[in-house]
Amino acid sequence: MPRISTLRITRSHKIATAVLVAAGSVTAITATGGPSEAQTTATRSSVSVEPVAAAGIPTAKDAAEKAAKEKAAKEAAAKKAAAKATAKKAAEKERSEKQAANRSTERKAVTPKKYANNLDGWIRESLDIMKKKNIPGSYEGLHRNIMRESSGNPNAVNDWDINARNGIPSKGLLQVIQPTFDAYHVKGTPKNLTDPVANITAAANYAADRYGSIDNVDSAY
Repeated sequence: MPRISTLRITRSHKIATAVLVAAGSVTAITATGGPSEAQTTATRSSVSVEPVAAAGIPTAKDAAEKAAKEKAAKEAAAKKAAAKATAKKAAEKERSEKQAANRSTERKAVTPKKYANNLDGWIRESLDIMKKKNIPGSYEGLHRNIMRESSGNPNAVNDWDINARNGIPSKGLLQVIQPTFDAYHVKGTPKNLTDPVANITAAANYAADRYGSIDNVDSAY
């Protein structure tokens, strides 16, 4: 009986010893070898993490780039508006100058040119009308023939030549008969045979048709 009892105690002691040894190993591993939760947390906290923008929320860099683009767009729009305003101002100035020039031209056109009421003035007025009507002739040609025909008297009448005997005497500065005056009257001048300007332009028109120009006339025509 005692041997059996001793044997049982020994086995129990072995089992208890094994348990204690195992427990001691686990404790040692925990104390010296395996990482604790605190160590794991510390390791994680030591790793730097870059901040990531949440979806739809711009970062400071995005905001700066957007502001720069908006500023550039505003500056471009301002330059374009300034150029447009300058061009508009220049166009208005040019239009105003043209209108002023047109008004000046219209005033000149409306204001009739004045001529002296004498032989020089009559010849010059006739020459201006002849120029507009493409009737050839010069101051010298007109003056020369006027002095020969009437000595510069717009009321001169020839009452002795064949025309006078036929009842159609020559009259005026260039001694024109009524049928010739009627046929060669220049529109815009009075329909009066003895009117100085009407007489000169009608005679010059007749001479241009028959002789090429009043300048080619040197005698009765």
